[in-house]
Amino acid sequence: MKKIVVLEKDTLGDLDFQLFNRFGEVVLYDRTNPQEVVDRIKDANIVFVNKVVLNESNLKEAKNLELICEVATGYNNIDINYAKANNIAVTNVAGYSTPTVAQHTFATLLSLYNKIGYYDDFVKSGKYSDSGLFTDLSKPFNDIEGKRWGIIGLGAIGRKVAHIADAFGAEVIYYSTSGRNNNDHYTRVGLEELLSTCDIISIHAPLNENTEGLINYNNLCKMKKNAVLINMGRGPIVVDEDLARAIDEEVIAGAALDVFTIEPVKKENPLLHVKNKENLILTPHIAWASVEARTRLLNEVVKNIESFYKGEIRNRIV
Repeated sequence: MKKIVVLEKDTLGDLDFQLFNRFGEVVLYDRTNPQEVVDRIKDANIVFVNKVVLNESNLKEAKNLELICEVATGYNNIDINYAKANNIAVTNVAGYSTPTVAQHTFATLLSLYNKIGYYDDFVKSGKYSDSGLFTDLSKPFNDIEGKRWGIIGLGAIGRKVAHIADAFGAEVIYYSTSGRNNNDHYTRVGLEELLSTCDIISIHAPLNENTEGLINYNNLCKMKKNAVLINMGRGPIVVDEDLARAIDEEVIAGAALDVFTIEPVKKENPLLHVKNKENLILTPHIAWASVEARTRLLNEVVKNIESFYKGEIRNRIV
């Protein structure tokens, strides 16, 4: 029987961790600080991790460790070289959140585009009742149909967003951050053309040397004045202070973000202090986290463990 240590239960919410009882003893920790890692993993055979950093300084004390389960897709928090050199397997999970992130992309866009916050408050505040008019046209909004939608990063999520944007009647183009992604269904363009011609731009790219700081003030100024930006990729792709400046200077019409350079977002982050708050939608890195997506994620981890102990290669990083 194995000892399974879950270091960050709070990042997964209220799910059924009894799924893992078949493998052995499950020890759950809501959160784990860096100074607590060594003591918590030292006797573990399997460790579940999401954001906690596992490196040589703490892994070297885990003499029984056989498998690290990254309960996410990205695994830059794990010292892969150390794991490989010490015969510790590492697995991750990909694809579990594709429909969920695409849905959240449109949820935030529609909230921004259709001025939902304003109109909801207009009715609930009693202003509508007092207006004497059956409607209110003080905050004009636009159709998605007929707009040009630019996607930065046409991976699985980007393609799902493109498919839905198609259904809305948008013209979809994309920019490949690696320069290697080609797609027969959509037109690939350079970054300059995407920025200068699109009404809606959504980011679904990974963070790397090609994307870090990509959307800075200079590039924001290349966008159309009535354009909106959506970032569902990684926070550092967009320079927070540059976007805040662009929103308040009305360089672009608005933005929706689910990710930030530092998470949780710092209280001094300029995005929290923009004057034109109605032009900015912010959510706390939840685009991936529907109940269904988190359930798919946990079920995939079960399969990863089963496969590992059968000697099969499944979602293996090392």
